[in-house]
Amino acid sequence: MRTHAASGLPLGATASLGIVLGLGWVTIAGVAALAGGGTSVVASGSGQEPPSATVAEIPSGYLALYRAAGLRYGIDWAVLAGIGKVECDHGRDADPSCTREGAVNAAGAGGPMQFLAETWARYGVDGDGDGRRDRWDAADAIFAAANYLRASGAPSDYRRAIYSYNHAWWYVADVLRWASVYRGAAAAGVQAPLPVAGSAVVLQARTSTQVRLIAGTTARLAPGDGHLALIPALAPPAVQALVIAGNELQGLPYGPAGHPDPRGATQEDCSSTLNFLLYRAGLRPIQEILEKNPLAQEYVNWGLPGPGRWVTIYATAGPTPHVFAVIAGLRIDTSHAGTDVGPNRDQSGPRWRVFDAIPAWAHWSVRHPAGL
Repeated sequence: MRTHAASGLPLGATASLGIVLGLGWVTIAGVAALAGGGTSVVASGSGQEPPSATVAEIPSGYLALYRAAGLRYGIDWAVLAGIGKVECDHGRDADPSCTREGAVNAAGAGGPMQFLAETWARYGVDGDGDGRRDRWDAADAIFAAANYLRASGAPSDYRRAIYSYNHAWWYVADVLRWASVYRGAAAAGVQAPLPVAGSAVVLQARTSTQVRLIAGTTARLAPGDGHLALIPALAPPAVQALVIAGNELQGLPYGPAGHPDPRGATQEDCSSTLNFLLYRAGLRPIQEILEKNPLAQEYVNWGLPGPGRWVTIYATAGPTPHVFAVIAGLRIDTSHAGTDVGPNRDQSGPRWRVFDAIPAWAHWSVRHPAGL
């Protein structure tokens, strides 16, 4: 049985339990050592094998909230996800206290992150900005859990913070194991298309890069940061997603590692950069990219002819195959020598480029995604 952090009282078995994380797998003996010499460790009794699930196992809405709350409070989103898994299986547990407004378990805990009323009164927050603090609301509960962990010692001491959330070392182990699984999967490049919503909170929830909206329809570089494109608030959601995806690639070196799968690659070349952008914006399915492994010359005939209102793709098969895109007025390109007058002009790899004219060394096929 689980116990809630604030009281140590049993919550009742309301969720399937995993076993732990940290910076790696933690054995029961290791957890005992973490708990201090002589401290006994009670296993969860679930008999569950180390989980093989990835971040895809987390409902997309919950994943977005874990990431947004982690960013707001400066803590690891995967630890929040671990708590959400152990407490109420990311809102899927059948116990009414997890999902039914006003329902509590025998200890008085309720909501997807299982808060007691007195703990909620102190740490509850309005996570979705609707003017209410509701522990049965997923956004409020997850942001409140992040607030609670931060107040309890995270990120400097996650074990102590999680133990404060629930006074049981087996619980700390369960949460850490799930966090390790989720974090490892994310690091391996398990990325989903960005959401089709334009609010800064929702957009931020889908990316680890900074999201900054600006007025108007044109993207521009943040002052003093050539790797951060500011997102035009009046652009369509797919265009905003393209800008965010471009920000996610800044800093990667040029190389072939993004073929055939551009997700989580350690390098990107010109075509894998565009493949990643189109995938993250929901404009090209990942299965199609994996099967076709499109190279620069394949984009000569992709999409519709002519420049787009929001997005224009320039592709050529010679003299050297190459492709780049202009998104809401900003060019993203791996080519830089003599074609960039901006802050990234001396950097190779996928970067935001500032230019006065389209590079003249090739005859370009000019295309655009349908509707953009």
